[in-house]
Amino acid sequence: MTAKGNLPAAAGSVVVPYGHVVGNEKWRGSGLARRLQGKTKLVFEDGLGLVDFHLSNRICVLYISEADLVAGDEFKRRLVRFRNTSSLGGIVIVEKTPISEQYFSAVQKLVVLQLGMVLLPVANQEEASQLITQLVREQSKDHTSNPFLRKQCSQLAEASVFRTVQQIPGVGKTKALLLLQQFGSIHQICNASVKELELVVGPTVAQQIHAFLGS
Repeated sequence: MTAKGNLPAAAGSVVVPYGHVVGNEKWRGSGLARRLQGKTKLVFEDGLGLVDFHLSNRICVLYISEADLVAGDEFKRRLVRFRNTSSLGGIVIVEKTPISEQYFSAVQKLVVLQLGMVLLPVANQEEASQLITQLVREQSKDHTSNPFLRKQCSQLAEASVFRTVQQIPGVGKTKALLLLQQFGSIHQICNASVKELELVVGPTVAQQIHAFLGS
């Protein structure tokens, strides 16, 4: 058996049939897999490494459960390793429950601010199965010839980014909107000076943002 720390980020080449989800063998027999099999065509493969589900040849899902969040930092190392070693587009699905909610802000900061990946919270595995089904239906279509689908995926990412910016101390919906309108992305917000931030949100919140993003 491959040691946990030596898992590959992803299989070298995963071909996802139209309308299918390719799942990591570790999910076989799980509640999430059973729910997905009722909604889409799910097949399992060994050797997917850090990836939980492939939605297409380019897009995959990394799933962070409530248990992962409570257990410690192993999931963080997994996400960082995936981001550093894979060229795939990764969507991170996180179980946000009453138990795991206290960890959620830190996860948002890591996934969206530091790793630049899309984060989508779900309440449970039933909601996750619905979300994955929706995503695979979009990803299995030809985005290059369907601008409406490109817009849908863009809006999905933008909504996640918008929610994450609101989690920064002192920033609510209005200031989050102003910041994204001014700087265009979370990456640019992270690189902005205190003086640049002050012009948008004032000195007090600018200091809070700078301290939070620099911590």
